[in-house]
Amino acid sequence: MIHRPIALVTGATRGIGRAIADALGSDHHVLVGGRNADAVAAVVDSLPSAEPYVADLTLDPLPPLPPRLDVLVHSAGVEESGPVAEIGREVWERVFAANLFAVAELTRQALPSLRAARGLVVSINSGSGLTSNPGGAVYAASKFALRAFTDALREEERANGVRVSSVHPGRVDTDMQRAKVALEGDDYDTDFYLDAAAVAAVVRTVVDLPPGGTVEAVSVRPTRKR
Repeated sequence: MIHRPIALVTGATRGIGRAIADALGSDHHVLVGGRNADAVAAVVDSLPSAEPYVADLTLDPLPPLPPRLDVLVHSAGVEESGPVAEIGREVWERVFAANLFAVAELTRQALPSLRAARGLVVSINSGSGLTSNPGGAVYAASKFALRAFTDALREEERANGVRVSSVHPGRVDTDMQRAKVALEGDDYDTDFYLDAAAVAAVVRTVVDLPPGGTVEAVSVRPTRKR
């Protein structure tokens, strides 16, 4: 029997997800979510109490979940950009499959376990879930939709004791962000980006709030701006 609270973190093999897994790993049993079994195993081995949750969340069936789940963190996702005139249907479907449909289905399957624990759902959204800029239509649309999903879920699950939080980071120093900036042709200066550990610290604060309160939505931005 596991005597720690149980947390499932998707996208936990790198970037924000990995930082969240590390932050929760001090006192949670972490289900390490990811598609690559070797990368998942490496994270599992680094944590005091953990096990793998290897899955492509855009495909069925998903691996079974424990009967009790205290925390579900949706950190997996993809980012693609480009003007509307150049983005084909396949891109829209791929981005929404990862950033919304996978989140909705995993949440649906996890709700009995979350209700049993009176648990917490944390969606790692984005500043793009609050405002949209040229070239960002497909990604922002998926994140706006994720915000709508999270808001509805929060209200539906209040009576069941399940808390639902939405975390909106600004630009974070991750491999995905470096690739995006390189594609945009800009210089990369880490002074203007959040460290992934800062986002994980926000998630840790959300998780540690006593169950009588909910951090419904929180936005965290780099201190310095260009």
